[in-house]
Amino acid sequence: MPDPVRAALAQDLPPRPEFERVPQDVGQIGAVEAPLSLRERLFGNIAVRRGLVLIGIALLWEGYARWLNVSLLFPTFSETVRVFVADLLSGVLSERILTSLRVLLIGYAAGVALAAVLTTLAVATRIGNDILSVLTAMFNPLPAIALLPLALIWFGLGTGSIVFVLIHGTLWAIVLNTVTGFRAVPETLRMSGRNFGLKGPRYVAQILMPAASASILAGLKIGWAFAWRTLIAAELVFGVSSRSGGLGWYIFEAREELETARVFAGLFAVILIGLLVESVIFRTIEARTVRRWGMQR
Repeated sequence: MPDPVRAALAQDLPPRPEFERVPQDVGQIGAVEAPLSLRERLFGNIAVRRGLVLIGIALLWEGYARWLNVSLLFPTFSETVRVFVADLLSGVLSERILTSLRVLLIGYAAGVALAAVLTTLAVATRIGNDILSVLTAMFNPLPAIALLPLALIWFGLGTGSIVFVLIHGTLWAIVLNTVTGFRAVPETLRMSGRNFGLKGPRYVAQILMPAASASILAGLKIGWAFAWRTLIAAELVFGVSSRSGGLGWYIFEAREELETARVFAGLFAVILIGLLVESVIFRTIEARTVRRWGMQR
């Protein structure tokens, strides 16, 4: 802009008034944040919200069963809880639950260990990655329960057959999620680890695993769900292992005796165990790893 035009504009502008403000004492104002009401504090708690959902499902269950009024087809929630507590206190249901959980832990641990080996080979070598890709494409779509007849031929009627199908049901979900998480690690983090001189196990433990922790945990959750469902289905098929039936066999026996409330009690136990594992074990692991490392909101 030419200087004459700028000078003309400056003459037309009024002078800015000078003023001075005195600082005020804000110590008597109080807290800036408004206190939360009881309703806001309750609904801000995730345990309360999920508990309300469960209460709503139980009320719908109770109301529909009372409206249907045919306990042989659909028992009420209160009757199911009564049978569940009675069998739990008598030791019948608790023994079946312990039997199932013992077999589940063996199969799940073996699946996680084998997944760690395959994932390490896939990340470390190109041929390992190719082998894992082919095996995943072949066996991941194959239902674990479809391998049960073959497992019976190889391992007989016992724990070995169930563990075999549990490993199959657990392995591929964990491998796929873990490998995907490792591949999704940003190159910036990889270069940072190399700049600090990290190699081998230290590089994997301090760079790759924290960065891929969300995918690894998701794989563990999916593998757990597949293993739990496969176990119950396998026990429903041939039930008794090591001369003691599991939770699936408990449901099968109740169905054979037309005790529908006991069938629902077994299903109720399956659901409760799933909720406890998800809400206590996996949520604790998530809080101490994924959320602590800032990999998930």
